[in-house]
Amino acid sequence: MAYTLPSSAEDFRALARGKLPRFLFDYIEGGANAEETLSANTQAWRTATLRQRVLINVDDVSTHTQLLGEPCSLPVALAPIGLAGMMARRGEVQAVRAANQAQIPFTLSTVGICSLSEVSAAATAPFWFQLYMIRDRGRVAALLDEAWANGCRTLVFTVDLPQPGMRHRDTRNGLNATGAQGAFVKALQLLPRLPWVWNVAIKGSPLTFGNLSDTLPHGSDLDAFKAWIDSQFDTTVTWDDIAWLRTKWQGKLLLKGILDVADAEQAVAVGADGIVVSNHGGRQLDGVKASAHKLPEIAAAVAGRTTLLVDGGIRNGIDVFRAIALGADGVMMGRPWIWAIAAQGEAGLARLLATWQEEFRLAMVLAGVTKVADISAEHLDL
Repeated sequence: MAYTLPSSAEDFRALARGKLPRFLFDYIEGGANAEETLSANTQAWRTATLRQRVLINVDDVSTHTQLLGEPCSLPVALAPIGLAGMMARRGEVQAVRAANQAQIPFTLSTVGICSLSEVSAAATAPFWFQLYMIRDRGRVAALLDEAWANGCRTLVFTVDLPQPGMRHRDTRNGLNATGAQGAFVKALQLLPRLPWVWNVAIKGSPLTFGNLSDTLPHGSDLDAFKAWIDSQFDTTVTWDDIAWLRTKWQGKLLLKGILDVADAEQAVAVGADGIVVSNHGGRQLDGVKASAHKLPEIAAAVAGRTTLLVDGGIRNGIDVFRAIALGADGVMMGRPWIWAIAAQGEAGLARLLATWQEEFRLAMVLAGVTKVADISAEHLDL
C-alpha cells in the first residue's frame, strides 16, 4: 500500500488503520455485540446482482440528481459521524470542504469535534445537521436555532439510539473505563501512533464536542465528555417528541434509523420529509436484518410519499446503484468517508468521492440507463 495510490474504500481503510490509535480505529470500525449485523450489512448488497444490457445508447449519462430538493452530483450524502475531528485534524472541516467540492451534502454530528460555526465558516454550500434528542430540551431548541443561523436547512434526527449499543471493542480498548485503567490502555495504543498525537491531538486541538462546549462540564477530558453525552441520551422519546420537533424546525426533517415498515409509515404520518433506512451501521441492536434486505419492503410502503435514503455497508458506486434499484432515492456514506479522511484528509476524501462517482456512472452505462431517476428493479438480475 505504501507504493500505490489508494482508490477503493478498502484501500483507505487499510491506510486509516495504520494511522489511527487502535481505540479510535475500532470505534469507527466496530459494531454491537457479536457484530453479526455489521457483517451482514456489507454482504447483503452483494446479493443484489445487476442486469447487464448491451447496444443501448448511453452517450449522455448523468449521475446528477436531487436529495431533499438540493442538487447533487450523485445520490450520496456524507453521514453524520461523531468524533470525526479525532480521526483527522479538524476532520469535519476537511470533510465539508471535500463534500462541497464534490457537490454532495455533508452532515455534521451533534457530537462532532468541530462546531456548527466552524464548519459553516469553511463551507461554501449549506450543510445538514444531525441531532440526538438529549434530555435537556432547552439545549435541543438552542441547537436548532444555532443550526439554522449557520445555514443548515436539513435536520437529520437519529431515532435509533435511546441508549448506545453494547460495543465490546470500546470496552476492550478502555473507552468505557474511567480512571487509571482506561487511560493506561489508551496510552499504550498511542505510543506507536505518535504522528497522530502530533498532527491531530496537538495541532488539531481542542478535541472537545464543539456544539456542546457551553453545556459540558468544564475542565474535563474527553472520557468525561463521553460519559456526559451517554447520560444525556433520552429513553423517553416517542413520536410525540417528533411532532414537537416538527414544530420547532422550519426546514427539511429527515428521520434516521428506520428499519420497520410500521415505523416508516408513522414517520410519514408525523410529517418527516425523508427517512434513512438504517440499523446504525450495525452498532445498535445486533441481529437485525441488513439495511439492504429491509429497503425493498420499506420502499414499497412509502416510496413516492417521502425521500428515502439508506445506509449500512455501502462501499462503492456499484452499491449506490444497487440501493437506487432497490427503491432508495440516495445513500448515506458512513465509514468509507471517515477512512478516507483519516488516511489522507480532504484530498483522500475527494479521491474516494471521485471514484464512487465514476463507478456509479459506469454501472449506469453498462446497465443501459442514462438517468438516475430511471434506475429501477428492472436493472437487477434477481
